[in-house]
Amino acid sequence: MKVLVINSGSSSLKYQLFDMEKEMVLAKGLVERIGMETAIFSHQPYFGEKVTKVGQILEHKEAIRKVLAYLTDEKVGVISNVEEISAVGHRVVHGGEAFSDAAYLDPEVIRIIEKNIELAPLHNPAHLKGIYAFRELLGGDFPMVAVFDTAFHQTMPEESFMYALPMVLYKRHKIRRYGFHGTSHKFVSQRLSEILGESLEGKKVVSCHIGNGASITAIKDGKSYDTSMGMTPLEGLVMGTRSGDIDPAVVPFVMAKEDLTIGEVNSMLNKHSGLLGISGLSSDMREITAAMFEGHPGATLAFNLYIQRIKKYIGAYAAEMNGIDAIIFTGGVGENSELVRKRVLDGLTFLGVELDDALNEASSPKERRITTERSKVAAYVIPTNEELMIARETLRVVTERRKGERKSDEHASQVSR
Repeated sequence: MKVLVINSGSSSLKYQLFDMEKEMVLAKGLVERIGMETAIFSHQPYFGEKVTKVGQILEHKEAIRKVLAYLTDEKVGVISNVEEISAVGHRVVHGGEAFSDAAYLDPEVIRIIEKNIELAPLHNPAHLKGIYAFRELLGGDFPMVAVFDTAFHQTMPEESFMYALPMVLYKRHKIRRYGFHGTSHKFVSQRLSEILGESLEGKKVVSCHIGNGASITAIKDGKSYDTSMGMTPLEGLVMGTRSGDIDPAVVPFVMAKEDLTIGEVNSMLNKHSGLLGISGLSSDMREITAAMFEGHPGATLAFNLYIQRIKKYIGAYAAEMNGIDAIIFTGGVGENSELVRKRVLDGLTFLGVELDDALNEASSPKERRITTERSKVAAYVIPTNEELMIARETLRVVTERRKGERKSDEHASQVSR
């Protein structure tokens, strides 16, 4: 079975085609600058050279036509025809409270995603563009699945997801903490279970997805118990350009002092804060680290804030769960910055964490334990693979639906007799 995974943005579209028998990527690519005459299309088959084209792509439907054409192309394609694609899995950022699992994309599910646009105005409309386009091109009955970033966190207890605001705001507008990066946190926690060779039942795990966007999740018995992001991805850690936690009173104060609109202050918090805002240099941890070693005070402060917030959340989750058995580092920074991991773990010796410097600094294997055998808390680097997780979820949902349809047909046949 072959599954096509789609991540549709407002002006971009990423794709990967998986052979699920081997969980192998047959081809992947990216369409950038959709809506412009200078759109960039990149296609990389597993065997063969990368193809890059620049030209006019004015809408997502046109972009998807090009994706399907290249996947079936005689020279650079990896399948003979579109019929070889068994299902399409779409990444969807926000499912609200409606979805605690991936969902088959029927009209009702699409309607709920549309309803949740107000919760993710920058993301859900873009995902819907991809969904609409595929339905037009492949037909409304073609198997498609939505995999939600928020779904994994729907197991959080009320005390973890509620804000201490008037209850009427939750009842009217569903203002609460939803959490994000759920697909990644689910993937690496399942992978930890495979590494340990046992269920996570009875285990207390902290998963650190640290990249330009960053979140930490407390995972108890294999389920999300608490997470750092909130109603939006702005809450929590210091990130590349996002502020993370701040006093809410800062917003009206800055608006008054700087004569900013709501849109302008929202842009400031999401696009001009975090590492970039503090350092005045960059949102890239590699550039921040290099500048810090050169003595740049802004970069040094940005790095220290970044580390402090990660340690703060890990410590809080240790208190919430009454201990930690394992810590996972994943995401671009979590997987690649041995310095970030070292500074974080060296500050957690009170939990009994004992870092193995050689394992932490090693470049391979990518997936490895980085604490000593004596360490009371085991820490791991586990590369995330959200696309594979989406493909797995898509395969599972489509398979379960087909089994249900067969049972329904068998029942109807028996009744008719």
